[in-house]
Amino acid sequence: MEKVEERFIRYAKIDTQSDPENDQCPSTEKQWTLAKLLVDELQKLGFVDVTIDDHAYVMATLPANTNKDIPVIGFIAHMDTAPDFTSEKVNPQIHKNYDGGDLILNKEQNIVLSPADFKELSGYKGQTLITTDGTTLLGADDKAGIAEIIAAMEYLMEHPEIEHGKIRIAFNPDEEVGRGAHLFDVEKFGAQWAYTLDGGPTGELEYENFNAAGAKVIVQGVSVHPGTAYHTMVNSMLIASEFIASLPAKETPQETRGHEGFFHLYQMTGRVEETILQYIIRDHDKKLFEEKKSRFMEKAEAINKKYGNVLKVEMEDQYYNMREKIEPQMHIVNTAKEAMKNLGIQPIVKAIRGGTDGAQLSFKGLPCPNLFTGGHNYHGRYEYIPVESMYKAVDVIVKIVALTAKNIH
Repeated sequence: MEKVEERFIRYAKIDTQSDPENDQCPSTEKQWTLAKLLVDELQKLGFVDVTIDDHAYVMATLPANTNKDIPVIGFIAHMDTAPDFTSEKVNPQIHKNYDGGDLILNKEQNIVLSPADFKELSGYKGQTLITTDGTTLLGADDKAGIAEIIAAMEYLMEHPEIEHGKIRIAFNPDEEVGRGAHLFDVEKFGAQWAYTLDGGPTGELEYENFNAAGAKVIVQGVSVHPGTAYHTMVNSMLIASEFIASLPAKETPQETRGHEGFFHLYQMTGRVEETILQYIIRDHDKKLFEEKKSRFMEKAEAINKKYGNVLKVEMEDQYYNMREKIEPQMHIVNTAKEAMKNLGIQPIVKAIRGGTDGAQLSFKGLPCPNLFTGGHNYHGRYEYIPVESMYKAVDVIVKIVALTAKNIH
């Protein structure tokens, strides 16, 4: 059995960054590299029904080892890494017996991972940490999840005394661009419920997430020579700035927490003639979510009333809060809680300030809470994961499987 950290490092070195500008699935050809490698490995490990479809969705089965009528459950992780930061030539660094102080990631560029900046870091003193070399992200989101799922399945193969039903696993592309569940074949997967392994620190258990919408704001201007611009030029960048300023400054990611929603301007490109703003709109409460979208459109209408239809908004919902689909089946969450407590892990049940594939899958008929992988500081150069946390994630998967068999009536 390959060590979970060794498997993770192998996967992390494969560049699988997704592309939000490409509507194809997968959005990047390089995601196929990991997908095909996983198919080969799963077949060699002895999984059955190993499949890969035309969009790089990988699925496999660990058969039941009992004749009891145990529900079919699943575990899911995504293969892509975030477009936010480069994942080209990832070079994981292993720090054994961490001393609790600063970790030099890159001496030449003076890149340091410090508990002064990331307070939780010192809590891992004495453990083995896997970090970046300071020039890329690490990819624990979500290659750690893939490695942990496979390690847990291997453990079950090697310990037939742990009774379990049929288990389905799946690895999908394009989660980081919000499309990981779009082409996920829930009927083919065939599980009654599942868990995504896509969370953060040890103990995280999430079954509530944002309602989410995306909005593209296109502002049209008129470009003429500045020397003859009097009452003729319309500078789209200035109008765009006015629109940005019209939204509440306190309702941004950096000013909100917990269940508070926000408007987030994450990208802008512009020149006099045209400026494009890319927003995401988020709120856990469905009523407040709808109100935020209405307010956004009202601000756009006010600009058009002032300047004469210079602004267009393209808005679409992206996903919804999975809580409403999971609460009627809270035994799924309770099993995960029980698993953690049996292992001496305190469950950290909190609302996701984001979304997972599980949110969309829950609305497609596959209730799917989210479990921790153990990672920290996703999507950037300061990403790291404690090896000990990865093994705890493996243990939780195994315990959930065992409890699912034990708790049948």
